[in-house]
Amino acid sequence: MSSREHRIPGADHPITIERNAKRIVIRVAGTVIADTKNALTLREANYPPVQYIPRSDVMMSMLERTEHATYCPYKGECSYYSIPAGGERSVNAVWTYEKPYDAVAEIAGYVAFYPNRVDAISES
Repeated sequence: MSSREHRIPGADHPITIERNAKRIVIRVAGTVIADTKNALTLREANYPPVQYIPRSDVMMSMLERTEHATYCPYKGECSYYSIPAGGERSVNAVWTYEKPYDAVAEIAGYVAFYPNRVDAISES
């Protein structure tokens, strides 16, 4: 079994994580799936910023763990959840790094949502 490449964020691939003071609300099929004032905004290289939501502010009972998994050399192993209420569009709509690498350890215990797989992600 080959080992996975592990990279450290730096000038060539910066990653920053900061607390988002705004309220983030995520809706699927007319239901609020997440509502928090404790989101973390992760900015990675040239990718759009991602809001990581603490699990305690997510209706985890509305999510269903899937077998889908990916790997990021900067963050680690990534697991996924679907939101059955959202139908086919919401398959693997949520991701999480349960044991992220040290450089991004703050996102442990948080989940993120693909904007195109939920009805809305609002920030106020």
